[in-house]
Amino acid sequence: MGQSIADMLNDKSKEQMKNMLKANKTIAELKPGEKADGFYLIKNFEVKKTTNGKQYIDIDLVDKTGEINAKVWDYTKETEKLIEENPIVKVRGEVLEWNGLRQLKVNKIREKYPEDNVHISELIPSAPIALDEMLADVYSYVKKIKDAEISSLVFNILKKYETKLFYYPAAKKNHHSYRGGLLYHNLRMLQSGEKLCQVYDFLNTDYVYAGVILHDICKILEMDSDEYGIVSDYTMEGKLLGHIIQGIKEIDSEGEKIGITREKSVILQHMVLSHHYEPEFGSPKKPMTPEAELLHFLDIIDARMFDFEHSLELIEPGQFTDKIWLLDNRNLYKLKKDS
Repeated sequence: MGQSIADMLNDKSKEQMKNMLKANKTIAELKPGEKADGFYLIKNFEVKKTTNGKQYIDIDLVDKTGEINAKVWDYTKETEKLIEENPIVKVRGEVLEWNGLRQLKVNKIREKYPEDNVHISELIPSAPIALDEMLADVYSYVKKIKDAEISSLVFNILKKYETKLFYYPAAKKNHHSYRGGLLYHNLRMLQSGEKLCQVYDFLNTDYVYAGVILHDICKILEMDSDEYGIVSDYTMEGKLLGHIIQGIKEIDSEGEKIGITREKSVILQHMVLSHHYEPEFGSPKKPMTPEAELLHFLDIIDARMFDFEHSLELIEPGQFTDKIWLLDNRNLYKLKKDS
């Protein structure tokens, strides 16, 4: 017996939905010279002016696969209001290349309709490990700290910011700038640090684990992030002080509460102070203990490996990437798979 008209219409509807989903390109799929058509999450936006004074809208768009900068050159108040009031938008446009980076020229933009069946959870870029699992793993390293004062200090500060650690990114842009990114960054540094302490067994693991957990904890105070891990702006304290100074103050004040030994508090503050290594990056002192030196390189390694991993995900084996600005404008090569 043949299909009913209702079944045929239902099948047609399903086919149309499949075609629509297939037409929606993820950010990872966008290539210069091609058209863009998809639903994206607005990470942030700003109304700017060209050199001749014409207004345009600068937008950072994200989905689970990546991030791209977009420009709405035909500025209107209505478009600005639409972008301001809708976290998810449907965008059509052209993918260009500017200074070695992809850029999206927006031709059409609209709000998400209920019938689009697109949910924000489907678009949020987030850490690849479950948040509760990562937090439990970080706490397991606190338990490995043998010194009772250092362990207590780290536990108290971690507990204080635990709720926000579930969703905070490690940065507004660049490495680990997604939901749970700060926690993921911490965990990978702890895992790397543990292995390196087995090689360089003269290192004090208590300070290595404590330094890793505390070095970026005050990014929670430096940035304003929503529960989706999207940073709207830096806080007043973030702009005026930064997470390094705030981190030092946190260790000092929490240390006083539990009566931690002065030397232990100062050594931990020094680790946070020096982990950016250079004055132009916010560190007025270079590392003066081997644990502080290791912390700096653990931070660098994890940030660089993130950039390599993220960039190489977008290409096929045997190909080179475009120049990656974050990695000193290098073209990266993806190894071929074993045959």
